Amino acid sequence: MANRPVHFIWLLDCSYSMQGEKIARLNYAIREAIPEMRSVAHDNPAAQLLLRTVTFSTTAKWHHQTPVPVDDFTWQDVEVDGMTNLGEALSLVSRELQSPPMPQRALKPVLALVSDGVPTDDWKAGLKAVDATPWGRKAVRVAIAIGHDADRSVLQEFLANPELQPLDANSPKQLAAAIRWASTAAVKAASQPVAGSGDPLAKQPFAPPVLDDDDDDDVW
Repeated sequence: MANRPVHFIWLLDCSYSMQGEKIARLNYAIREAIPEMRSVAHDNPAAQLLLRTVTFSTTAKWHHQTPVPVDDFTWQDVEVDGMTNLGEALSLVSRELQSPPMPQRALKPVLALVSDGVPTDDWKAGLKAVDATPWGRKAVRVAIAIGHDADRSVLQEFLANPELQPLDANSPKQLAAAIRWASTAAVKAASQPVAGSGDPLAKQPFAPPVLDDDDDDDVW
């Protein structure tokens, strides 16, 4: 059977509140997660894992616009700049969740949101745009809240599943663990076709891990 694509899209907060240690650790964590994503992809040969990245600050833009096979993907560090236009990022992604450009034979896409603050635009309109697409409704969603002041209610609404919770990353160690878990567990969930109706995540061992924060010296 030919490989079926799994489109994995990072949505990364690159607002000014992410400057310094946060953005450095975010770049490091995603870069270190790529080999683990490759391993998961190799364990699921019927699925072809394709990666993309959207960044959002004062504007939203594709950091990696063309879907790249995980074996060929090279991470390019992101930088901070401006506000927190999450709604614009979600609207940008929603256009890629139509059929076309999303192929009908694809497996569930993965939407992974990482943010540390409060959106500064109409994020609910962007979320509605994602939810209005067939692939947006099917997508495996994960959310990582960076720092104690992150707006978890926004991330919870993005998840669109009361059984799931955003991952809290209150230290560099927690962020690295959250990125690794989101990268691998979500790909595993998306790579498994689910028969019948209902929420695919409810049928999968997808509960987020408890991330211990023993980095007492790390203050974000």
